[in-house]
Amino acid sequence: MDKIWLKNYPPGVPAEIDTNELSSLVDLFDRSVGAFGAQVAYMCMGRSMSYAELDRYSRDFAAYLQCEVGLIKGARVALMMPNCLQYPVAMFGVLRAGCVVVNVNPLYTARELEHQLRDAGCEAIVIVENFAHTLQEVVARTSVRHVVVTGLGDLLGFPKSAVVNFVIRHVRKMVPPWRLPGYQKFNAALDRGRSRDLQAVPVGHDDLAYLQYTGGTTGVAKGAMLTHGNVVANLLQAHAWISPYVKLGEELIITALPLYHIFSLTANCLTFLKIGAANVLITNPRDIQGFVAELGRHRFTVITGVNTLFNALLNDPGFVKLDFSALKIALGGGMAVQQSVADRWKAVTGKPLAEAYGLTETSPAVCINPLDLPAFNHSIGLPISSTSISLRDDEGREVAPGEAGELCVKGPQVMKGYYGRSEDTARAFTSDGFLRTGDVATIDSEGFVRIVDRKKDMILVSGFNVYPNEVEDVVASHPGVMEVAALGVPDGHSGEAVKIFVVRKDPNLTAEALIEHCRAGLTGYKVPRFVEFRESLPKSNVGKILRRALRDSG
Repeated sequence: MDKIWLKNYPPGVPAEIDTNELSSLVDLFDRSVGAFGAQVAYMCMGRSMSYAELDRYSRDFAAYLQCEVGLIKGARVALMMPNCLQYPVAMFGVLRAGCVVVNVNPLYTARELEHQLRDAGCEAIVIVENFAHTLQEVVARTSVRHVVVTGLGDLLGFPKSAVVNFVIRHVRKMVPPWRLPGYQKFNAALDRGRSRDLQAVPVGHDDLAYLQYTGGTTGVAKGAMLTHGNVVANLLQAHAWISPYVKLGEELIITALPLYHIFSLTANCLTFLKIGAANVLITNPRDIQGFVAELGRHRFTVITGVNTLFNALLNDPGFVKLDFSALKIALGGGMAVQQSVADRWKAVTGKPLAEAYGLTETSPAVCINPLDLPAFNHSIGLPISSTSISLRDDEGREVAPGEAGELCVKGPQVMKGYYGRSEDTARAFTSDGFLRTGDVATIDSEGFVRIVDRKKDMILVSGFNVYPNEVEDVVASHPGVMEVAALGVPDGHSGEAVKIFVVRKDPNLTAEALIEHCRAGLTGYKVPRFVEFRESLPKSNVGKILRRALRDSG
């Protein structure tokens, strides 16, 4: 497909990026901490951490992993934390030790956690104590042999650190009892690494940086292999897009989406590291009043989020009273931005809410709207620098202009493949090397791409993927269930919600009992919100349950 979108690139955005500008994410880190040492890198819970401190702490953690734990290049280290100062310290420490980061949602159930740790072959994990009880259930059945536990207040400095940890543990009682023999405390790990010499580990574009887990139509979470080259390319692509609007060392970005999510990781953590920005980490964005109060303390210039987050902010009476005079960029991704939200955002802040599109498999950005777009346009934007797209029919042929087809992507940001799953990897790519996104799209004469449907049955809840087969497997494990089908239904709060259609084996089974059963095996956002009991479910001639027929029947 001709790159017709280039004519609408904002001034200063190149058609191609030079991926050799950075040799690795460690190269990026070294350059940034060298250039911006005295400036603030992260803020969280009232504590500021400079780039120089980030350099020192992450070096100490890398030395701990390398010298005390004995991890070698390529070893997998899981990080199971919400947004807190320990995350960037640990994440950059893992990369500096030449190891691979395996991001884990801290809200995972024991079943979900066990699968990911086993599948990735993790040797070590850094976990916030609030979730240590989940790890306790499964760690013996995994390859994890080194556990580092941290309290949310650990890097806040005395006496605040002690106060925050005491309140979380004993006042709010947010830390269930746990026992993990032989674990190491995070601050103690830093102390032990401080006295050791870190040996530089050579890493390049082809080396693995992240195993970033995503689902699939099979319902089995798969690790997308994102190399240093993949992620370097995507942050350079993102940087090219924002560079006309930002200044080195002068930006302050609000990070409410969790850094373990690929959108926040690449867009907020890495892209803005390149320009020496200050990153405000929001640990609990669900506390909207607390979130708005934190926003009021900063003259923020950039904010990213998902539609539901922006909507929640707009519905808080305190948000409209904030000072938005410094705001330059508001970027929505992870799920479709609704026009009503975009319109209200523009009215309240005076700045447009630009929609972007990406996938875990593309590190993640594929398309971004011009940041100076005057009005919401219902598109996901233009393919970014060095990115090719193709819209294909079911036979793999490119569709005619104006017609809908599966969006397929090629570029330096596209993953190496799924870890340990060669057949899934082969199915994910076309014969000529394009990644199949599973999303059906159109492109107009100006190069703007619009998503019109999802080829996959994936459900998108507040920007997080929910895969029907996984939900169905958990529901079907209830002894009172005969058959089940799960699908997404529109929801004003989360974009979509999970609904299940159930044929009962036990006529006394209730929706409440089924939902409670699901809570034991699924993360909160995957738990069905709606249950409909039916006498039978529509099936194909080979007995496959037809989710689309259920969707069409309402």
